[in-house]
Amino acid sequence: MFHLRHVTLGSLLAATGLSFSLLPASAFACELSEPQKGTVAEVKDGETLALTDGTVVRLANAKAPTAPIAARDDRPWPMVNEAKEALSKLASGAEVELRYGGTRTDRHGYALAQVYVVKGGERIWLQGELVGRGLARVYSFPDNHACVSELLVREAEARSKGEGIWGSWAYRVLAADNVERLGRLTRSYQLVEGVVAQVGESSGRIYLNFDKDWRKDFTVLIERKDGDAFKAAGIDPKAIAGKKLRVRGWIEWQNGPMIHVTHVEQIELLPDGGGSPRQAPEAPAAGLAL
Repeated sequence: MFHLRHVTLGSLLAATGLSFSLLPASAFACELSEPQKGTVAEVKDGETLALTDGTVVRLANAKAPTAPIAARDDRPWPMVNEAKEALSKLASGAEVELRYGGTRTDRHGYALAQVYVVKGGERIWLQGELVGRGLARVYSFPDNHACVSELLVREAEARSKGEGIWGSWAYRVLAADNVERLGRLTRSYQLVEGVVAQVGESSGRIYLNFDKDWRKDFTVLIERKDGDAFKAAGIDPKAIAGKKLRVRGWIEWQNGPMIHVTHVEQIELLPDGGGSPRQAPEAPAAGLAL
């Protein structure tokens, strides 16, 4: 089961004291292609590398800090520069291996790869480093999610410690009942937690509503055709009312804020009950807040 795999891997890491750095490629459970080698010419931002052969590489499944489109301030958004600086220290001028676990390019023609810095006979997994330091969030696609289970373990540990972005108001996990704030964050990538109030179906779609009034609540949309994949992972969308979830994705607006979920890794079942998600400090009184 999807969630048991997370627990087992996390327990293994804790029990063995396994370091997140300088691991041989075989230490990672995700299935990837044979390596394509290159040299980093430039670090463009916290998730993008340019190689000396002209290839531009996006770090698959790791989303660097970025300002929401609705940000109303010209000052640097929290943690954006820190993430780029960390990636620069790890990768500038380095020999790297690109390994693929799904779709190999995005719509811009950039390579989508798991990237390893090669040092001697060992490798530093860049996505694992950034997520583990709290300098990126896990970001998956239906056709590119080979290493997401491993990254979610690292993200959970960083979040529990308040590392990096998880200590900032700008990236805190949002409460599903805070519809006003969610509405201000449309067209941004967010993590949202809450208890499903009811489940509805219409026109080949399943709606997970987080309030009795579906006309204005936070909603998760799942295409009915994708339901079997969720059921196989232990998440039956039609029988999830009353369950607490953590959902990640892009917030849209349709009768209130909504995330369209296309694949299993976007949803995590959480222990029943409990309060609101752990909150980072509030936004500054003036300036950057949305």
